[in-house]
Amino acid sequence: MKVFVDGQYGTTGLKIHERLSERNDVELLSIPEDHKKDPQIRIQLMNEADIVFLCLPDQAAREALTLITNPNTRIIDSSTAFRTNVDWTYGLPELSEQQRGAIASAARVSVPGCHATAFELAIHPLVHKGILPRDYPVSCHSLTGYSGGGKALIERYELGNTVESNDVLNHTKHYSLNLDHKHLPEMQKFTDLAFQPVFLPTVCNFYNGMVVTVPLVTRLLPNQPNLQNIHAALIDYYQSETFVKVIPLEGTKGMNQSNLDPTLCNGTNNAEIFVLGNDDQVLIACRLDNLGKGSSGAAIQCMNIMLGLEEGLGLSS
Repeated sequence: MKVFVDGQYGTTGLKIHERLSERNDVELLSIPEDHKKDPQIRIQLMNEADIVFLCLPDQAAREALTLITNPNTRIIDSSTAFRTNVDWTYGLPELSEQQRGAIASAARVSVPGCHATAFELAIHPLVHKGILPRDYPVSCHSLTGYSGGGKALIERYELGNTVESNDVLNHTKHYSLNLDHKHLPEMQKFTDLAFQPVFLPTVCNFYNGMVVTVPLVTRLLPNQPNLQNIHAALIDYYQSETFVKVIPLEGTKGMNQSNLDPTLCNGTNNAEIFVLGNDDQVLIACRLDNLGKGSSGAAIQCMNIMLGLEEGLGLSS
C-alpha cells in the first residue's frame, strides 16, 4: 500500500513518518528534495496514494482535501477540522466495536484530539452504561506536555528568550481560560453528554505525555455507585482492548504524585485509566502520550484497521 504524509515535518507528521519508515508493508511516498516547492508533485503523490495522512492546521487540511480527486484515496486527518463532521468517521476504535467497524470501511477518518481521547476513554463507558447521567455537570482538567502546542509553542519552550523562559518554561500555565478549547465539541459529542464539560487544560515543562482527570461526586449519581462499581464498569468495557488498560484498584492504593507521572506512557500507544478516591468522591484519571495514542499512534492504529492489518502493527503497548 502506498502512503503519503502531507505535512510530514510537523510534530504529528514527523512521528507518523518515523514509525512508518520502519515498516516494510507500506511504501512511503515522498517529495524529492529538489521538488519540495512544486505543488504539482504534492498533488500527484496525494492522488497516487492509497492512504493520505493530513498533518496540517485546520484551514490547510480543508484546502488539501480539495486537491484529492482520486476516489480510491482514503484520508486520515489529524486536525480539528472534521472531527464532528457527519461525513467523517471519528478515529477512536475503543469507543465501541461499531466504531471500529466504521473505521475499517471509512474513506475519511478524523483522528481525535489528545485531550478528547483521554476524556472520552474515561467517561464514555460510564455514560453508555447509565452510571453517569447525560446531564451531569462534568468538569475536567488536563496536564500536558508542551509538544501539544505545535511548533510555535515548542520553540517558545526550547528556543525562547530569557524573559519567556522565566515566564513560561519554569511554570505550569493554564490556558483556554475562556473555557472554549477547540476539543470541547468532540468531547461532548463522543461521550453523548447533554452539555459540554467545564474543561481547563494546563501546559507543563515537559515535552510529551499527559494526564486528564475527571472528578465525580457519587451522591449525585443514580444509585450512588461506589468506587468499586465505577472501576468494575470500566474494567468490563475495556476487557478486550489492547491499548486501553484499567489499572487494578490494588495498584492504586497509597499512590503518590510520582505514580501518576504524565510521562510514563510516553513512547507507547497505551492509555492507562486510574480510578482513585473513595466511595463519596471518585477521581478518574487517564494517562497517555499526546504524541502517541493522542495523535500519531492513533492515526497509525486507524490506518492498520482501514487496511485490514493487525491493529497494533508498528505500535508498542
